[in-house]
Amino acid sequence: MSWPNVKLETIAANEPYSFIGGPFGSNLTTKDYVESGIPVIRGVNLNGGRYLDHSKFVYVSYEKMRKDLSSNLARPGDVVFTQRGTLGQISIIDDNSLYSEYVISQSQMKLTVNQHLANRHFIFYYFSTDEAIEKLKSYTSSSGVPHINLTVLRNFKIPLPPIHVQDSIVQLLSTYDDLIENNRRRIQLLEQAARLLYKEWFVHFRFPGHEHVTITDGVPEAWQPTSISKLATVYRGKSYKSSELRDEGGHDFVNLKCIQRFGGFRSSGIKRFEGEHKEHHRVFSGDIVMAVTDMTRDAMIVAQAGRIPRAIGERAIYSMDLVKIVPEPEIAPNWLYLLFRHSEFSFVVREHATGTNVLHLKPKYIENWRAPLPPTTLRRTFAEVVDPILAQVDLLESQNSALAKARDLLLPRLMTGEIQV
Repeated sequence: MSWPNVKLETIAANEPYSFIGGPFGSNLTTKDYVESGIPVIRGVNLNGGRYLDHSKFVYVSYEKMRKDLSSNLARPGDVVFTQRGTLGQISIIDDNSLYSEYVISQSQMKLTVNQHLANRHFIFYYFSTDEAIEKLKSYTSSSGVPHINLTVLRNFKIPLPPIHVQDSIVQLLSTYDDLIENNRRRIQLLEQAARLLYKEWFVHFRFPGHEHVTITDGVPEAWQPTSISKLATVYRGKSYKSSELRDEGGHDFVNLKCIQRFGGFRSSGIKRFEGEHKEHHRVFSGDIVMAVTDMTRDAMIVAQAGRIPRAIGERAIYSMDLVKIVPEPEIAPNWLYLLFRHSEFSFVVREHATGTNVLHLKPKYIENWRAPLPPTTLRRTFAEVVDPILAQVDLLESQNSALAKARDLLLPRLMTGEIQV
């Protein structure tokens, strides 16, 4: 089925400032940021989900907004696009958002959709397709940080079915995303429970029996500083050729793209590997992996070295930009993982990363890092409590991966009318 292609500006709401870019550079700088006020939407708030991420806001004062930024506002229901950097990022400001107004940064653009012509969720889903992202990138500058401008986005043509068809497509795709987002909320609660328990026992030292333990120099007596080399073995990942990567067949291939901004693990959309490898190049669900190289994406450096997730999936091969950290038999894996995640470990070892642009971290600095080692019985008791929590996290992550794959298979076919609804 063929749908008419329309310019994006034709579906903008018939009201002032319905389709705008960010402020002129001198109108908004880091000097304008304050501790509270009106939140500023930056690229970090467009994290790949349907809705705006509220975890990393900076703010400007109401006085600043009224003076210089009143034409650069976004409100609940608006769609926000990235203008420079990682093109293809898009989010909707939820109708139930915490704020009634937002300022968009110089690197974003916003569209208020005419609801009689288009469903804003349909717009989000269309711009989430590989076809739309590649088309956007084709309009970028040839050097420096990739960027487009408001004129490009205004004239960008999209296929637009009748509004009732858009609504049906959105309803179908939203079924998957609603389940994914519900699982994400559950994952956040479970991870928070594991984090709080770890800190209660091993940071604040309120573990079972702490009343009978002497604290010396801020650490329980007999908790001797121990290097990671005594607790685990660090394995470097597989060196590979691009010709060994496939879209299908072979094993899942875990690389830097799988390491998310806050240390989580993304298993959807990864490549497959076919080639020779050794046993220690395999990673299984629950294994501890760590990025040892920063990543270049869209001509920008993404700080990855030092980030640590737990792998999700049955079996994969991991790249040389990662290491696998395998605990010794007497070391509870999830205690070690939470030690890495909720201590100064990542910050300390990252300081040893070297390189002119992209930083690289030698595994020896991981092995040399030292931390107080709690008694074996305490680590085992902790594992008995936390292992079921993180096992549930793994299950929910696997479910989300399967849901995302199913949604992504449907998405382009629904957008072209190949599958009718």
